[in-house]
Amino acid sequence: MKKYILLFLSLGILYSACKKSDDDLTPPDGIDPDPIANVDVQDFMWKAMNFWYFWQADVPNLADDKFENTPAGVEAYTEFLASETDPGVFFDDMLLFSEDRFSFYSDDYKELTQAFSGISKSNGLEFGLGRFSGSDELFGYVWYIVPNSDAATKNISRGELFTGVNGQTLTIDNYIDLLFGDSDTYTLNMADIANNIITPNDKEVELTKLDGLVENPVFLSKTFDIGGEIIGYLVYNGFTNEFDEDLNNAFGDFKAAGVTNLVLDLRYNPGGSVNSARLLSSMVYGTNTDELFLRQRWNAKIQPQLSDAQLTDYFADETNDGSPINTLNLSKVYVLATNSSASASELVMNGLAPYVDVVHIGETTRGKNEFSLTMVDDFEGSYLYNPERESNINPDNQWAIQPLVGRNENADGFYDYTSGLAPNIQLEEDLSNLGVWGDQNEPLLARAIQEITGATGKRSFEVQMPADVMTNSKMFTILKDNMVLDKPLDLKMQ
Repeated sequence: MKKYILLFLSLGILYSACKKSDDDLTPPDGIDPDPIANVDVQDFMWKAMNFWYFWQADVPNLADDKFENTPAGVEAYTEFLASETDPGVFFDDMLLFSEDRFSFYSDDYKELTQAFSGISKSNGLEFGLGRFSGSDELFGYVWYIVPNSDAATKNISRGELFTGVNGQTLTIDNYIDLLFGDSDTYTLNMADIANNIITPNDKEVELTKLDGLVENPVFLSKTFDIGGEIIGYLVYNGFTNEFDEDLNNAFGDFKAAGVTNLVLDLRYNPGGSVNSARLLSSMVYGTNTDELFLRQRWNAKIQPQLSDAQLTDYFADETNDGSPINTLNLSKVYVLATNSSASASELVMNGLAPYVDVVHIGETTRGKNEFSLTMVDDFEGSYLYNPERESNINPDNQWAIQPLVGRNENADGFYDYTSGLAPNIQLEEDLSNLGVWGDQNEPLLARAIQEITGATGKRSFEVQMPADVMTNSKMFTILKDNMVLDKPLDLKMQ
């Protein structure tokens, strides 16, 4: 049983590997539980969290002295691990710090790591969910369609709404089973919106999740020449390092076109690779490898073991494949970001802030200022997932955890944005007019263009409705059983 909904791409900022070798950061042996108790998964979780978890010192159940290495201690440790037979519940209820919103687990590390590479079982529909004001009923609205997916072959597009699945009205109690359950195929019951009233219509769209869908996060890149201003526009939907070359090539096209202004659209980007964030920031600002991009903060066990060089990341002048970074050397960038922009998206904005005027248009971001690591049952590998060590993972334990292990601060030492990064220009998406990707009249893009060109005139695009309150179908987020949606929309259903 999975307590958390496993969607696609992580809200966590990911390090693909620790900067020190596994041998340098080997967890202590600790004590082993009674082998007949069959608690391998819980044992792995506890030991990995005891060593790596950012708030380890603040969690009594993770205390170093909680269990003595004596026969009585072994018995107590075994009873503790066996007190919850569901490893997911064990991880959630017994280990986590109360302020931790983003650590999660998976019962299949292969599924998890493939998703981090942009490969998933998906129908290709990316959407937001909202709740009707004063009601437990929900509605969904389409953000975008992943190319080459099942949804791309169906009559459904950005901006369309749905209120039901398989003939059942979506509610806070059933949306998990209907949209993210075990069934690979479901039928959406579509709806219309007018004058803040959502009305179900007769349209139905059947969608099927297919294995191996690959999503390129470089969704759209485009150049505009408006009043002599050469504007580059990039929609980037996930920090997936397998597509860093595609990202760099997009900036190469911007350079060739003479782009002097950039609109970076991260409105639906939940995060991903820290290194991809560093590369993107270098493409925006410059390849100044002596200028600090971020500094890491780990727990009291890890921090002293890392040198200053290992705790810092600087701007880059080449990709991991050795390609020179195509940089625009900008002093100002316009970022479209919403409450669905998190983690590495926020890292880019915060990391650039000491060097670049970041004009944030949209909503306050999610407030994900921690980073995480993927951990599996491989003690000799320090529990860190390494594809080259898959044969060393305990074959009887396929579980993975994705705990928060640290925070990043920018060159000015700022990292405290757990409440999110507030926009310079508040502009929420209009559910009745989400607009067309890359169209100059799409509301958020239009507002950025207005800032760049100084154009005035009709600004109907500034009339909008509250934004979505739930995460989209591509994130690995934590939807707890007792989660309450905290921003219902002032909409009516007819």
